[in-house]
Amino acid sequence: MLNAAPPAHGVAVTVNAAAHRVDIAIDGAPFTSYLWHTNQRKPILYPLIAPDGTTLTRGNPPLPGERTDHPHHAGLWFNYSNVNGFDFWNNSDAIKPEARARYGSIDHDRIVSSSSGPTSGELVTESTWYPASDVPSVGSNQQPPILHQTTRYVFSKLTIDGKPARAIDMTVTLNALETSVFHDDKDGLLGIRVAHFLESATAKPETLRDANGIATPVAAPTVGATGVYRTSEGKVGDAAWGTRGKWCELSATTPDGKAETIAVLDHSANPNYPTYWHARDYGLFAVNPLGAHGFSPTTPAMHFTIDKGASATFRYRILILSGTTTDADLNRLAEAFSSK
Repeated sequence: MLNAAPPAHGVAVTVNAAAHRVDIAIDGAPFTSYLWHTNQRKPILYPLIAPDGTTLTRGNPPLPGERTDHPHHAGLWFNYSNVNGFDFWNNSDAIKPEARARYGSIDHDRIVSSSSGPTSGELVTESTWYPASDVPSVGSNQQPPILHQTTRYVFSKLTIDGKPARAIDMTVTLNALETSVFHDDKDGLLGIRVAHFLESATAKPETLRDANGIATPVAAPTVGATGVYRTSEGKVGDAAWGTRGKWCELSATTPDGKAETIAVLDHSANPNYPTYWHARDYGLFAVNPLGAHGFSPTTPAMHFTIDKGASATFRYRILILSGTTTDADLNRLAEAFSSK
């Protein structure tokens, strides 16, 4: 049975366990959903919808006219490309069964709690990182797990400089069931695959390779791509990739002339703060503090390690704004977020 319709005001977090989803609505309008279907081999938030109703994420699966590269890029997710030699980032049902021994999966375990409220709602989940996801059904992996993950999402409605905005605060705690080495690599840690209009008009056709050396061709953008990255350190457009900063934003204009913005804020307590930005022109917007050498070849490889029985916590705020914002606003918001 489906849950009742969300209330007309406030932030409603509605659990529908039978459908493997939790729906989040703000003032009665859809915002996002937490999904734990098996085809992506990880839980995701999808879609991300701006206050004015514009969808800011690529379709899952891609819609007609959208790029179809990187099928593992779905909504918003959290994982990594090389943990103890297993690739969690690039896994999806697109991986052939005979190759799955190199790819890990993150299986949703349970909803710990959920709550709704007038200005914010909360969802707490637990999941488990399994190596070698050669068995497609959730919970049936045969190899011992390596990490237990607890994620606290806080979904909020707010205004930025008088404009309506929405926020997702993510606090991810990884507890090591076995010593877990996040080998230095560019593909991680929190990723968003954005809608076509948020891609960069400057993107050129290229072939990209993942941690296992598998090549993925990426085409040049079609008409309508207007996205521009900007970081706290003044890096703009293509110059943002591989640089560090306490925040990065991606703004663009829809075909019907509406300005939309996604910004991700780093937290000063995160490992290797300030983070590197894996901000790709073809529509991948990712934050990765663990790929030091992958982004800066003169920097020693990081190989971030969580010893067995220990834990590490990562905190991010994702802002979604119908309109544009300023450096001053984002600096203020980043400072307030880091003080929490």
